[in-house]
Amino acid sequence: MARMKFLCDADRCIECNACVTACKNEHEVPWGINRRRVVTLNDGKPSERSISMACMHCTDAPCAAVCPVNCFFTTADAVVLHSKDLCIGCGYCFYACPFGAPQYPRVGNFGSRGKMDKCTYCAGGPEADLTTAEYEKYGSNRLAEGKLPLCAEMCSTKALLAGDGEIIAQIYKERVVKRGYGSGAWGWKTAYRETVAI
Repeated sequence: MARMKFLCDADRCIECNACVTACKNEHEVPWGINRRRVVTLNDGKPSERSISMACMHCTDAPCAAVCPVNCFFTTADAVVLHSKDLCIGCGYCFYACPFGAPQYPRVGNFGSRGKMDKCTYCAGGPEADLTTAEYEKYGSNRLAEGKLPLCAEMCSTKALLAGDGEIIAQIYKERVVKRGYGSGAWGWKTAYRETVAI
């Protein structure tokens, strides 16, 4: 079975926020919650880079490890989802996630902020696929329709890639080699555990 993953190519991202808008519109995400956001590093400097961030659907998800009620689960496609019915809104997942993916739906005192919300990789939730109950809690289930996440499909520069992790890695590897970075690309040795002779 494929391991579904996201990858944002920082050399291609132009900070247009189409991915953010597509996600909010597709899932009718409430005001104040961004399941996806664009982060700019070194803003205004020659080394400026933008990257689209969301839940990275980790292999060993720290959010799932700290959840006291075990509301997180991993699908057969390796997508990390959570059950809003089980969630108690304690916020442990918010603090454990290095990407800041789980978020409270409201601002307020502890206990009044609601249950956590996060990127679902357009895979819905634990309810039956393509039901009204699933849509109301988690948004659109594009994976059940045979589609990829809308954020990646709407990316005009194809900086944001989504799909089978091995195919995504191969696409990025080809881009890096074509750019002439070879094994000098940031993170190359960590990601691929190899160098490339150009």
